[in-house]
Amino acid sequence: MSATRRARVRAVAKINLDLRVLARRPDGYHELRTILQTISLADTLEIAFTPGRKTIIALEDELTIPDNLVVRAARRAMEAMGAAGRVEMRLTKRIPMGAGLGGGSSDAAAVLLALPVLAGRIVSLRKLSEVAGELGSDVPFFLLGGRAVGIGRGTELFPLPDGPRARGVLVAPGVHVSTAEAYRALSPRLTTESPQNKIFSFQSHTWDRSVGEAAANDFEAVVFARHRRLAAVKKRLLRAGARPALMTGSGSAIFGLFGTGDEVSQAMELLGASGPHGEEAAFRISLVSRPRYRSLWWRALQEHITGRVWPPQSRHVR
Repeated sequence: MSATRRARVRAVAKINLDLRVLARRPDGYHELRTILQTISLADTLEIAFTPGRKTIIALEDELTIPDNLVVRAARRAMEAMGAAGRVEMRLTKRIPMGAGLGGGSSDAAAVLLALPVLAGRIVSLRKLSEVAGELGSDVPFFLLGGRAVGIGRGTELFPLPDGPRARGVLVAPGVHVSTAEAYRALSPRLTTESPQNKIFSFQSHTWDRSVGEAAANDFEAVVFARHRRLAAVKKRLLRAGARPALMTGSGSAIFGLFGTGDEVSQAMELLGASGPHGEEAAFRISLVSRPRYRSLWWRALQEHITGRVWPPQSRHVR
């Protein structure tokens, strides 16, 4: 009987520390300038691989998410490896869905990083990045982690030095924001400020390793106009002392960063929330640097990997 290899990994969320939307591209997408940052809030993914003659992919997911991206990622990973066998996965969601936190994309990237290790195959980072880009715009970032600039559709990534350690509060208000609607509402406003001014502003913020009040998210104006609760959440975080407080992605999650753990505790009290309960959920978060991100992966896969290289390399390769 073939041996089954197992791993339990964490798929962390992301926030946008800055997000500028430029003109629409010829391919229909918008040109973006964004700073992406991994954070401590995470889903858990248990993966088991058993070699076999044909590929069978099974997912246990309490939320029964339609067309779950992890299944597509597993199928594409198996194709990229030229491998066959049974892939069994159990997904435990903690990252709120549809909130601009990249949870589904992180889950997919976790499959791309873990499955070749369990299958005893080597897939180059270039190939993993290609597959990730086909799965979704945010997926390639989770092959990198830490802090990075994303341009184009957000898939062209350039690593940034990690900034100062920071802790924060993330509020998921339980409001669904349609990304397509957010772009449609934003498009008429794109001519009110020159793209060059936006680029200069973004560049100056990128060169500053701190995350200060210069941070901006172009979606806030249109999303807050439609969902006033989100504007109220940001005001509450600012009153609590967050610098900055910002919406992530096209919404609806709002985060605030603080200098100390005591400030985070005070903010949680002021928000009147202590965890993911009810319609509005508040989470304590910390920024996850690139070295810490990779260490999380190396520890999770230590039984199956050789050395500390990136992406993780399987010790089962023959």
